[in-house]
Amino acid sequence: FHMFDLDGDGCIRDHEIKYFYEEQVQRMECFNYETIPFADILCQMNDMISPKSEGQFRLRDFKKRRKFAGTFFSLFSSLNKFLAFEHRDPFLARQEQLDNPSYSDWDRWCADEYLRLAMEEGEDDDNRGAGDDGGDD
Repeated sequence: FHMFDLDGDGCIRDHEIKYFYEEQVQRMECFNYETIPFADILCQMNDMISPKSEGQFRLRDFKKRRKFAGTFFSLFSSLNKFLAFEHRDPFLARQEQLDNPSYSDWDRWCADEYLRLAMEEGEDDDNRGAGDDGGDD
């Protein structure tokens, strides 16, 4: 929180968020990705965190919405997480939350990684089996 509160007043305001968002925009432009207007991102953050005053995020707001606090900060500090958030399927994300309401973001990430690794291992097994003709070399 304190890293994003650039002026140290206990509140992350839109101009402070924009400072970090502009870094993400520069990265996206380097990769020729389409950028999203800051107003749209700010609107999404207001909807996600529900601060008492729109565009003014206080520590208590993040404590009330702990489930989304990590997402908020990740979006402005990691391009990969920002892009994953923007390209997510909101209906699938909602269904996952309903299926596993006690899962944290970490639990969901671990489950996704486990599935990804299991699929990679299955592909490796298939590739080894396809090249094996059963004969002795």
